[in-house]
Amino acid sequence: MRIALFEPEIAGNVGAVLRLGACLGVAVDLIEPMGFEWDDKRVRRTAMDYIDHVEIARHAGFAAFQATIGAQRLVLFTTKGLRSAYDFAFSADDVLLFGKESAGVPPAAADACQARLRIPMRPEVRSMNLAMSTALAVGEALRQTATLPG
Repeated sequence: MRIALFEPEIAGNVGAVLRLGACLGVAVDLIEPMGFEWDDKRVRRTAMDYIDHVEIARHAGFAAFQATIGAQRLVLFTTKGLRSAYDFAFSADDVLLFGKESAGVPPAAADACQARLRIPMRPEVRSMNLAMSTALAVGEALRQTATLPG
């Protein structure tokens, strides 16, 4: 299983997702351009020393990223998804895609995904923080596939 972040804009969110990946043993793909410099101190401050324990791949754009995933299923998490992540059967080799904080993913990227899921939440709020959404989604996917670390 992999986490993919499409053009992330907030260094602290990326740092938190890298730490999540390190703790759960899930690799992280970063699809550029990012809204901050990679050497931004906020990434390392949030990820702390966990950054050395996660597999990170950076991709020059969505097409470059797609070329690396082969036949793996691409699962998009979006507030526009009609299906709940809790009513979906994950596979251990899924790639979980999360859009940029301000705008999600463009239609072409959404169309490339085999599933579009949402995390259920109260209707009077717009969305969760990227790192929180990623944690909920990855936790459920690993639970379902019995691949949570010991």
